[in-house]
Amino acid sequence: MNAFKDKTAIVTGGASGIGRELCKELAEAGAKVYVVDINAEGAKNTASIITNEGGKAESIAIDMRDPDAVEKMVNSVASKDSLDYMFNNAGMIMFGEFRDMNYDQWRNFVDTDIMSVVYGTFSAYKIMINQGYGHIVNTSSVFGLFPFSLGTAYTAVKHAVTGLSLALRPEAHDLGVKITVACPGTVDTEVRNTYTVLKGDRNAFNSYILKQLTPNKAACAILNGVRKNKGIIAFPWYDLIPWWLYRISPALNFWWQRKLVNMFRRKIRSNE
Repeated sequence: MNAFKDKTAIVTGGASGIGRELCKELAEAGAKVYVVDINAEGAKNTASIITNEGGKAESIAIDMRDPDAVEKMVNSVASKDSLDYMFNNAGMIMFGEFRDMNYDQWRNFVDTDIMSVVYGTFSAYKIMINQGYGHIVNTSSVFGLFPFSLGTAYTAVKHAVTGLSLALRPEAHDLGVKITVACPGTVDTEVRNTYTVLKGDRNAFNSYILKQLTPNKAACAILNGVRKNKGIIAFPWYDLIPWWLYRISPALNFWWQRKLVNMFRRKIRSNE
């Protein structure tokens, strides 16, 4: 049985990358998809791709950092259709050393990568409890499974998303709501060409990322895990090696992270 056929799904961050591929795969599986993104043109484009291929999709342009807008959007969707799936996928990425960040950057990270997930989860959760069913899928990262230097803020916010999801999963179970956290490794999305590397060269930083999944493979891996109602969907296997090592020996993780930081300072960081 197709888990997504004739279902309704909201996908945030649906204008590009993993979010866009989630929208396309869900629609191909028979779901009606609401493509949500702050990028109105990008969201429309994703929805158009789907409808041109015979699928069902609508685009919605909102800022997921606005709790009132998020609640209004989720309630509006639920008033037209049942809300079967809520994919909280929107987020940002930034790398570099902790000492080079400022408070405004931290606030933006927290609002974009944590609070947007809180708003989306909270709004959908209330509706799904009343329905007695539904599935919330929050996108974290492999960096939400182990500490990663040079991505202190990213690690912090993704650990928060992982913790939120795994703590909520048992609470939600007897209320009929499923909770999943997706922890993808490196994925070759448009963000690769736009994210900030504090006091560092982005191209040089990217050159040390040896393997990347396509967004479509990442989306398919997430949806396969959702079908199985997995609590954690973590992939690909080679990006999970640091997580396995960290669980076996935190001291070993500390050792190789120091090596990573030293390499960054020698080859990528600018002291200007």
